[in-house]
This record gives sequence, C-alpha cells and structure tokens, in this order.
Amino acid sequence: MKKDIHPTYYPEAKVTCACGNSWTTGSTVPELRVDICSNCHPFYTGEQRIVDSEGQVDRFYKRLEARQRFISEQEAKEAERVSPERPLEDLELSKRAVDILKKAGINNVGEFLTKLEEGEEAVLAIDGFGRKSLADTKKALRRLGYDLPEAEPVA
Repeated sequence: MKKDIHPTYYPEAKVTCACGNSWTTGSTVPELRVDICSNCHPFYTGEQRIVDSEGQVDRFYKRLEARQRFISEQEAKEAERVSPERPLEDLELSKRAVDILKKAGINNVGEFLTKLEEGEEAVLAIDGFGRKSLADTKKALRRLGYDLPEAEPVA
C-alpha cells in the first residue's frame, strides 16, 4: 500500500440528524450532519412527511395549480361556446335571416333550438325564413358544437 494517499479514518465519528438523533460510526470526517435518519424517515415511521430541500414540491404544486386553472378556463370557454343564451348574431348568418328570427321572437340560440325541436316545418313556417336560411343556421350551429334535435325531414 502506498503511504500518505489515504484520508484519515475516524472510528468514532459523530453523526447528527436534523431531528436531534445522533450516533457514532466510522468515517473519514470527524462529524457528519444529515437531514433524515431511520428515526424520522417516512418509510420507517409510516408518517407522511414531505422533505423538500430545493423547493421541488412547491414548484410541482404551482404547476398543478396552473394546470387546474387552465382546465377550468377551458371548461368555462366550452360551456360558454355552446350556451343557449348566445345571440343569433354570433352565428354569422345573413342580416335578413337574423332580422326575420328576431321579428318572430327568437333572440338567441336556445330559443331557436326550442323552435327546431318542434320540427323543421315549425321553423320554415316563420314568414320569410326559407330552406337556405335553415340550412345555413344548422350548419353554423353544428360548426359551433351545438347538438341539434333530430327532426324528420320535410317532404
């Protein structure tokens, strides 16, 4: 063995844990300080405790919170997107078709869908509202994600 290349060995090195527990062991340093020992480690104690020395848990919770906020915003946007209170102007129909529907007392998408549930002939019975306007309205509603009531086609 070569001389003077090995560190000094301390057979009675003192180890101190952050929880206050201490013991002796052999080491190349005379005193050691540790964050966790078998007295306070969650695996041995069964106690649920998170040891976070670098803020990783806080960063994780911030990311989790941001994700949950994003999801709730997306759900709110989706609910608003198919809201029955949406005005007819948002459907990008012709001004004439919107004016005819408003004159008939249909001011929003929910009222139009209620009328459409009665059947296509009920919607076509509105004075001045024809098949082209009905087709355009249905196409716009489908594009926005609305579920249209199934109606038998008019012969």
